[in-house]
Amino acid sequence: MKKSHLFIMAIIAVAAAIILSTTADASVYVSFGEARQRAAEGNTTKVHVVGKLPRDARKQPVGLEYDPTTDPNYFAFTLIDTNRVAQRVVYNNPKPQDFDASEQVVITGCMKGQVFMADNILLKCPSKYVKKELNGATASAN
Repeated sequence: MKKSHLFIMAIIAVAAAIILSTTADASVYVSFGEARQRAAEGNTTKVHVVGKLPRDARKQPVGLEYDPTTDPNYFAFTLIDTNRVAQRVVYNNPKPQDFDASEQVVITGCMKGQVFMADNILLKCPSKYVKKELNGATASAN
């Protein structure tokens, strides 16, 4: 074989290895019901779950459990997925900033027993991106 053929085959092999390694690490979006089913089948791959926090009449989230003086790396909360199934979630890291204000939460992890063990939390706060009115603000073009 020519050196050019060997070089092209090596590039194809490297590309295939990269593609396989990224797809093996990708997780899927599921509901809590499917996450429970996967755990019951022994599947421990990480999944994403999208949900909202349950709120009281004053629009404050309910069911948050975080005491940084006792254990700063334990944060537990209830999340309601897109199928309206409520699930207790445990996150072994500090409570994310602005968690209470988030409108939607995406968690990554897997079910362990009766709780969902989250490895990562992504907050969706559209209120941060809403254009705010500036009272009395003017710009001068000098």
